[in-house]
Amino acid sequence: MGPFFHGLLLALGLILPLGVQNVFIFNQGAIQPTIKKALPATVTAAICDTVLILLAILGVSLIVMQYDWLRLTLIIIGVIFLLYMGFQIWFAKSNSQSGVQSMQMSAKKQIVFALSVSLLNPHAILDTIGVIGSSSLVYSGKDKMIFTMTCIFVSWCWFHGLCLAGRLLKKVDTTGKFLGILNKISAIIIWITALYMVKSLF
Repeated sequence: MGPFFHGLLLALGLILPLGVQNVFIFNQGAIQPTIKKALPATVTAAICDTVLILLAILGVSLIVMQYDWLRLTLIIIGVIFLLYMGFQIWFAKSNSQSGVQSMQMSAKKQIVFALSVSLLNPHAILDTIGVIGSSSLVYSGKDKMIFTMTCIFVSWCWFHGLCLAGRLLKKVDTTGKFLGILNKISAIIIWITALYMVKSLF
């Protein structure tokens, strides 16, 4: 298997599962009035993934995660953000146009939330290190560059595609009823992730 297809499969394998990051990007696509308004979230998430991929391949993140105090700090901050985000989504009203507008985040808030769900999840970071970082060790030179760029390319395409899918849902769900159900499911997934992170402390 060449470095391109290897990177393609690995990146898809990591990014496809329904996690907090994916839920957040999809919701922003569905909630924001235009795709352009959701760009702060999608671009921030893609940049964060790009940084994590580069750090994993360079081996820097592996060194950082060896410090228990840093891992503990990331988990605590991550749990707080996830709990807050879950409550924000759960209690948002989405059964009317005004309700949908009340859930819309400003560009600044989108960036902060995208940063938190992307970088404050040690398990996602460790997955990136364990899968992409270790897999990159078999390549060098040009092949390693192809492998790296493929992983990054998949990440950018996925987040923008996910945002577009949310936008398409909004056009179909004119009453906002399905979006309300999706918000409840999203909040539950986010809370489960937070509990899983707390459990990892013990």
